[in-house]
Amino acid sequence: MAVLQRALAIGVGGSMVVLALVSRGSAGPEKISFPTAWKDHVLYTVVDRYDVKQHRELYASTPAAVQAMKEGKPLPDGTVLTLVQYKAQLDAAGAPVKDAKGRFTKGDLIAFTVMEKRQGWGSEYPAELRNGEWEYAVFSPAGVLNEKANYKGCFECHKPHEKQDYVISLAALRGEASAAMVGPKPDVNIMGFAFGPSTLSATVGQPVRWLNGDDSPHQITVTKTKERSVILTKGQSAVMAFNTPGSYDYICGLHPSMKGTVEVK
Repeated sequence: MAVLQRALAIGVGGSMVVLALVSRGSAGPEKISFPTAWKDHVLYTVVDRYDVKQHRELYASTPAAVQAMKEGKPLPDGTVLTLVQYKAQLDAAGAPVKDAKGRFTKGDLIAFTVMEKRQGWGSEYPAELRNGEWEYAVFSPAGVLNEKANYKGCFECHKPHEKQDYVISLAALRGEASAAMVGPKPDVNIMGFAFGPSTLSATVGQPVRWLNGDDSPHQITVTKTKERSVILTKGQSAVMAFNTPGSYDYICGLHPSMKGTVEVK
């Protein structure tokens, strides 16, 4: 448990969450075993990460888990979700090489990130950190647990998605991604893990519309107000209005390296 306490002390912005009440061995990534049979699991979605030049594949341990995702239901007890991360192959200019389908071509295997759900897990965590009954673990390509991974970051990233059983990728399987949202022309396009334009001028009360053109889901999160949009799958849009003049920085709630600003006058 000492390993987990060290990992959870790596806070975002220096914030700390005290886990002194978590007893040794009762919680943490060491509860999860490396999923040696991951290749036999169900590949349910593939994502190219332009921001970090990675190809990612997501596997669920059972068809029942995938069906629960599609139906928007909590995932069954015992579900294991495995995110397999690969470097994208790069061309001479450093850009990812794409295959005939427009996907990044897989390079070296980087890591496995695993989330597992078991009855009774998570009860040791404080409410502000707990993700239901989920635990997280990161493994090297050889299947060795990474004790220094920022596990607190995993909990913080998934915490706002309680209504989706804390599974961010769930939204893409609910039949929402294929239906483009009908609406006015977007003010900001989300493409290649970037906001375009990165800075937008708007007037007080003006609706600002973002449209997600990426295969990956995104979420508009305003830094100052903490307002969040729903998770946007490909073709979906979000609208927000700002009722007070000022500069409003925002990020993608799922990929914080994506940043933009709305200047309201």
